[in-house]
Amino acid sequence: MQGLRAPWRALLPIAFLAAVSPRAAEQVAAPSTSFSVFLQGRVIGSEQVTVSADAGGHVIGGTSRIAPPFDLALKRVQIRYGADWAPLDAEIEGTIRSQPLSIRTSFAGGTATSQITQGDQAVTDADPVAADTIVLPKAFFGSYEALAARLAGVQPGSSLRAYVLPQVEIAIRIIGAADERVQLPDRTIPVKRYDLVFENPGAPVSGALYADQGGRLLRLQIPSQGVEVVRSDIASVAARRETISHPGDEQLRIPANGFTLAATVTKPSTRARWPAVVLVAGSGPMDRDETVAGIPILGQIAGGLADAGFLTVRYDKRGIGQSGGRAEAATLLDYAEDARAVVKYLANRKDIDRDRIAIVGHSEGGWVGMLAAANERKRVAALVLLATPGSTGAELVLEQQRHTLDRMKTPDAERQEKIELQRRIHQAVTSGRGWEQVPEPLRRQADTPWFQSMLTFDPARVMQNVRQPVFILNGALDRQVPPEHAERLTTLARQRKKVIEPPASTMLPGLNHLFIKAVTGEVDEYATLPDRSVSPEALSAVQGWLKTALAPRRSR
Repeated sequence: MQGLRAPWRALLPIAFLAAVSPRAAEQVAAPSTSFSVFLQGRVIGSEQVTVSADAGGHVIGGTSRIAPPFDLALKRVQIRYGADWAPLDAEIEGTIRSQPLSIRTSFAGGTATSQITQGDQAVTDADPVAADTIVLPKAFFGSYEALAARLAGVQPGSSLRAYVLPQVEIAIRIIGAADERVQLPDRTIPVKRYDLVFENPGAPVSGALYADQGGRLLRLQIPSQGVEVVRSDIASVAARRETISHPGDEQLRIPANGFTLAATVTKPSTRARWPAVVLVAGSGPMDRDETVAGIPILGQIAGGLADAGFLTVRYDKRGIGQSGGRAEAATLLDYAEDARAVVKYLANRKDIDRDRIAIVGHSEGGWVGMLAAANERKRVAALVLLATPGSTGAELVLEQQRHTLDRMKTPDAERQEKIELQRRIHQAVTSGRGWEQVPEPLRRQADTPWFQSMLTFDPARVMQNVRQPVFILNGALDRQVPPEHAERLTTLARQRKKVIEPPASTMLPGLNHLFIKAVTGEVDEYATLPDRSVSPEALSAVQGWLKTALAPRRSR
């Protein structure tokens, strides 16, 4: 493969590849299943996938069309396996970045032999593989149908072998499995979620695969890359994953600006006019439970606050889950208006003490909460900022990029080149000028209303307009929003004018960005952590502060 310089090898991180399939020879034509491919919450492509089987084996086939930055069209994919799931051969025909692509691979004697033609280059490649390896051709996500089938009955702690066609064989570790449900308007689908780690040569990548009871693929997530592949029937806004529920949960729709937000109300067991809390999720296509690496962060916090006597509301972000609206055009101000709509709804409920409503925002949700609180001084009585950045968005992005490059031990020259490119992107996004210095695929990702609003957000400016009591909580092992951000926010909150009392802040040792007990705190560790629960110390800290901040007849 040394002579093949075309983009096929570098197209996607290894974890994006997948595979498994049924045999093809004399099989009855299988019905096609449609999948939608998302990048950072935006639809960038679709696939048609067929899965068939007979006594001789299994075959997975299909077609794929995915826009830049992947920029590929596969007109034919076929992967054949024997009855025991030993791979037999694979064929791929299509184009990548407008160049013809053809791959033909056979498996025999522990070796995968591939004939690869891309543009005017042709090479032969041979790699050692396990007899039962799962074939993972790049960018054909439908091949994860095989992985879904193979995962059935596999216990956490086990590993499978997978061949990233035509590159290298890796291990896939299964580090967790849990039962969930997907709610559709006409039915509920039982789902098995598998938390996985792809042991890539460079660095491990965490992901999650969701399968139905028949072992068919429903959803694939690679959070660190912003990639999600969803079967079309559950990709609609009418579908919702139910990762956690509490006794007496109330499902409802809250009017927003021209659409409705789908939400869950979790109530205390006692009867009273309750104080209320609005939970606001962080960045990305988050559902109401803010499920990260299979952990429903806000879903767990909602239960903990209800146990402490607070009615809580959590909601699918606009354009996500069962909520209406369009995510691709939304800014931080738009998300703040959604939070305000929930506050207004609560203020009109007869079982709520309208003078005792708080907002709790996690990560970027803290910024949204700050904006909402600044504009709802009469309705919002208190604000909790969980792992919320204390710098501008542009500074945060560069900080996180430097951290990633340091972990990858990127050479200094390459490191500086990537940072300078990021700065050029920031300049173009915020000014509208200089896009000619940014590669077109990167422009398509970065030139969005949300990214512009995120880069220019300045908590120092917004905090001056927040008059409510503020509580700032962080984990000392947070690597996404390191502890110094909490210190900056605390300083900003203390410098406010016209406030009755100073802010409170707490730093909890041993907790990561999700407030889960961690070892390193890095993102790639999330899916591997044995503890899958928000720390009791974090819940206790929020409960205790809210009980004081929302005490009855509190003057503000």
